[in-house]
Amino acid sequence: MSTCSRCGASFSCAMADADPSAPAQPCWCTYLPAALPVPSAPGASCWCPACLKQHIAAQHTIATPQTPP
Repeated sequence: MSTCSRCGASFSCAMADADPSAPAQPCWCTYLPAALPVPSAPGASCWCPACLKQHIAAQHTIATPQTPP
């Protein structure tokens, strides 16, 4: 299990938690729009599904101009 570096939740990451003897499987995050680089610093970890989805939604809201009523 991995730990979200944003909220501390436990989650499964196919890249970090994969069984080396099993065939490679894509991680759940590969099915979402690219929003952040995969952490590569020692001790860094990915975000859980909830945090990553929340970040993507917030970025979409910021990037989409709102029309006045």
